[in-house]
Amino acid sequence: MTDVVIVDDHPLFRRGVVELLNDSGEFNVVADFDGGQQLLDALPELKPELLLLDMHMPELSGLQLLQQLKQQGVEQKIIFLTASDDSSELFAAISAGANGYLLKDSSPEQIINGLKDAMLGNIAMDNTGVTMLAHHLRKGEQPSPESASAQYAELTDRELQTLALITQGMSNKLIARELGISDGTVKVYVKNLLRKLNVSSRLELAAWAHANQPLSETERG
Repeated sequence: MTDVVIVDDHPLFRRGVVELLNDSGEFNVVADFDGGQQLLDALPELKPELLLLDMHMPELSGLQLLQQLKQQGVEQKIIFLTASDDSSELFAAISAGANGYLLKDSSPEQIINGLKDAMLGNIAMDNTGVTMLAHHLRKGEQPSPESASAQYAELTDRELQTLALITQGMSNKLIARELGISDGTVKVYVKNLLRKLNVSSRLELAAWAHANQPLSETERG
């Protein structure tokens, strides 16, 4: 069982999430609050493994709360469960160290699976979130299909396999297990992907792959 604390200023929704998690058999909600300051005051005594935050809250926003938690050096996984589909807020949350970003209109199964993924070391994000991130990263400069095809052509078979597994949210350890190689070798592939695709993080790799699907033989003519 994973101990969770929920921070959300909508009591009805918060109650529903508490019931969902407690009924899952995977999670145990040890406390729930309607504001970030309550969490900051109680966190040293609660010691949960996972923090589930709303983005838009009075007095202290979810992003401000995340930044304060990171400044304090908290080790808990931190995931946003929010109604905000603003790609800039998603990008800011992930850039600030959030372990996931899930939308409130996700199905119960998507929420539970996302939280489980985060506890395994992956980024909790559904396809909608990846699409939002891809659109955000592509604002201003969108590579042409020809440019993306040229970048794909530079990748080795193993790098392509690694990229596909990163897009599925797998950690280096899980990728190594899937491909039957060492963690160190996966790190080399990831480093090569970051350089060849000119991005700076695993999440950006996933967003790039989502936004630049390789053309099929038919589409290439």
